[in-house]
Amino acid sequence: MPESNKYEWGEGVFTLLSWFKKDKVKNARVLVAGAGALGNEVVKNLALFGIGHIYVCDFDQIEISNLTRSVLFREEDAYNHAYKAEIVAKRAKEINPQIEVTPIVGNLFSEVGFGLYKAVDVIIGCLDSRIARYQLNRLSLRAGKTWIDGSIENLTGVVKVYTPGVSCYECGLSREEFNNIMLRTGCADVVRTQTSAGRVATTPISASIIGAMQVQEAMKIIHTEEGQPVPFKTLSGKMWRFEGMTNAVNVYKYSSWKNNCPAHERWDNVVRGENLSANMTIAQILGELKKLLDVDALEINMRNNKFVEKIISDKPEKEFDIRIPESQLDNYISSNEELRKLSYRTLFHKCFIENIDEYFPYMEMSLKEIGIPLFDILQVSTNKGQFFVELSADANYYKL
Repeated sequence: MPESNKYEWGEGVFTLLSWFKKDKVKNARVLVAGAGALGNEVVKNLALFGIGHIYVCDFDQIEISNLTRSVLFREEDAYNHAYKAEIVAKRAKEINPQIEVTPIVGNLFSEVGFGLYKAVDVIIGCLDSRIARYQLNRLSLRAGKTWIDGSIENLTGVVKVYTPGVSCYECGLSREEFNNIMLRTGCADVVRTQTSAGRVATTPISASIIGAMQVQEAMKIIHTEEGQPVPFKTLSGKMWRFEGMTNAVNVYKYSSWKNNCPAHERWDNVVRGENLSANMTIAQILGELKKLLDVDALEINMRNNKFVEKIISDKPEKEFDIRIPESQLDNYISSNEELRKLSYRTLFHKCFIENIDEYFPYMEMSLKEIGIPLFDILQVSTNKGQFFVELSADANYYKL
């Protein structure tokens, strides 16, 4: 029997804390968005606490420059161009073999099923751009989940806790900041590039401090039961700021909640599709949805990741039949020699499909092939109203 199975993680240590509830921690699920310097610290701390299941998502690969501030990365990881999420998951399991750590190599916003957002207890943002925060905020609030944002620069670090009904990242943006995000998110294919751009100088110290505060807040949320008294205060609706140059620590009220903000949309009353999977063809899904919802006609909205049927170049005028999700377009162009050469001197016009119904021309393609990830929640419009339907057959992909 492995040594890790001979003892209970944290027994006689964390169990001495009056507020610590072993079962809550063991059964907790946390989604970590980003596996850079902050993500390293956050996942390390979650593993040490014994959080039952950690999901860590990042599409990026490790570089030599990451080694100075990322506690879980090694030199060979950079030389092997290893994926950050996979290495973070591997090292976290080495720290604590008794937990589950699932790496997700992909785009957090178009390649992670929305069912996972609904299934976790809390979401921790370890991101480095406003675009990524804007998107994570929308998905977290749509799922009704609190998310904990961390940011670091030089010797300075900030933690903000966004709670549905209390505070919202989008509500706190200035008009100029919001317009800039809208310009950069107009094309989903550039988001992958932009979310990894704009890097700033950071230190391992600021990453350690902010990562620790993010996990501390996550532990409070995990231990909080609605309607029950708690022995601690949280940073919900507040900003915690550390200034390393002066050792100053300040807490500011950061409640920003505007009633007309589109980010406050909630997807509640989700219908479980026990037999539905993103691996099914469009024809199969439409048929099963009609039976499940007892309707004759329906339409699936693809607003998060449109299906690009073709692109047309300006000079020379030429049409390319591609049939891929919009989120994959940037990589598709860069990997196609003809398109890559054209991209330097021409504009591409996209012909895309936003909704799926009985007239969709590619019925043999699967939901996954057109850009709907495993364990997603479909937004379905019918003559009986709007439904949110979970692809529940994919739950085992996330070990749920």
